[in-house]
Amino acid sequence: MKSVLMALAVFTLIHGDSVAGATVDPFEREAWSVPANGIDARVLSVLTRKGIKPAKPCSDVVFIRRVHLDVVGALPEPSVVVDFLADNRPGKRPLLIERLLAGEQFTDYWTLKWCDLLRVKAEFPINLWPNAVQAYHRWIREAVKRDMPYDEFARNLLTSSGSNFRVAPVNFYRAVQSREPAGLAEAVALTFMGVRATSLPEKHRDGLSAFFSHVAFKGTDEWKEQIVHCDLTAREAFEAVLPDGAKVRVEPEDDPRAVFADWLISPDNPWFSRNIVNRIWAWLLGRGIVHEPDDLRPDNPPVNPELLAYLEKELVRADYDLKHMFRLILNSRTYQQSPIPQAEKPEAEVLFACYPIRRLDAEVLSDALNWLGGTGERYESRIPEPFTWIPEEQRTIALADGSITSTFLQMFGRPPRDTGLESERGVGTTDAQRLFMLNSTNVYNRISGSVRLRRIALAAGGNRDQLIRGVYMALLSREPTASELARARDCWKNPKLNSNQATTDLAWALINSMEFLYRH
Repeated sequence: MKSVLMALAVFTLIHGDSVAGATVDPFEREAWSVPANGIDARVLSVLTRKGIKPAKPCSDVVFIRRVHLDVVGALPEPSVVVDFLADNRPGKRPLLIERLLAGEQFTDYWTLKWCDLLRVKAEFPINLWPNAVQAYHRWIREAVKRDMPYDEFARNLLTSSGSNFRVAPVNFYRAVQSREPAGLAEAVALTFMGVRATSLPEKHRDGLSAFFSHVAFKGTDEWKEQIVHCDLTAREAFEAVLPDGAKVRVEPEDDPRAVFADWLISPDNPWFSRNIVNRIWAWLLGRGIVHEPDDLRPDNPPVNPELLAYLEKELVRADYDLKHMFRLILNSRTYQQSPIPQAEKPEAEVLFACYPIRRLDAEVLSDALNWLGGTGERYESRIPEPFTWIPEEQRTIALADGSITSTFLQMFGRPPRDTGLESERGVGTTDAQRLFMLNSTNVYNRISGSVRLRRIALAAGGNRDQLIRGVYMALLSREPTASELARARDCWKNPKLNSNQATTDLAWALINSMEFLYRH
């Protein structure tokens, strides 16, 4: 409901009180340009039963900005926006989605998401140490880049043995606060089942822990290196209880982790595919079909069971190809809705009757400011050894180590990666954030010294309206409306301000707008 009210507030401020019912230019269009798919049929079925009218289609200018931020974590280049808007092909949106899914920026951004979930962090309380962090991050990135099937991805993490520096997936068992069987079981349940172990019956928690009771850690002569393995010495067969209550016998020669993995990634398992499709939905649409997305339990049912079941089956049918799920969701009308709701009922947003407005991730916002200013951030970590220094040209979303952070990232909610819970990432807006964006010398210097803005001014050749349009296109991925253009001209009315200062003031105002700071 909060996002619905925020959407109404944003667009009412811009366009007055006429947003309800009427198509709002330039944010909406009247007719759909994409066909409905299986997602839309199931979402619309529930909305119809509830008497909730879905939002209108989003416009092309909204879509191109939204899909860039959601898929690659970056603002689109103005030239890309101009070309997209000039393209009259009916299939241009699916083509753009495919191009983004195939790019290096997609790999970087979704590696970041997985590193949050898998707790990739060198320092306390995870203590992977830098060498292991780099190995783990490279492996995750390669898995994302080659679109490793999700069942293969999970099996690698659950069953690998070897050096934490050389067999990167073994770091899954080290990236936890407790390496006791119960701690490992808790991490497995949260990561691959979307279940918080405390919600399982005690006998099921104990049964799950049994599968990880033989995970062992052995040091070597190399600094901070550990061998992670399954200790099969002096062991007898035992009976373990799976999370669904079924019992399974583990023979002395069996790796219990593999026994559990076989059960977990079975197409018939109700938790494995449900967990990941619910997470992807939440990553792209702001909240899960089950919410919170990592709190699947009987007394926290999905708001649309048919939709969740459909996505589960689609993932299995696609042989656990996660990009298939991205395509399915991104190409749906549900995803491509306007953020302006057509219904004021509190459950409208919960049932996906509009696209939810939400603040940019800390890393994405940092990169957006760097992109505008033409300079990067310098990140470093002197402790623990070895000293880590990140080149300024590296994007913030490509940071491997959750321990390497900054005051800005902490202020805007970068997760500490201590637990792997989705709620670790801060998505709210605080007074400190507002004050920083309004008063920061760092932000001001990026704007006033922006080579990008200087190029826009040169291209305008003294044409003030063209300059204003260029600034809007760079920051909001659209041209100003007539009323916005008229108001923006006021920046040049002060005789004490030269053109450069007026441009800086306009850019600073836009950067502090909700339209810049939020996905919409």
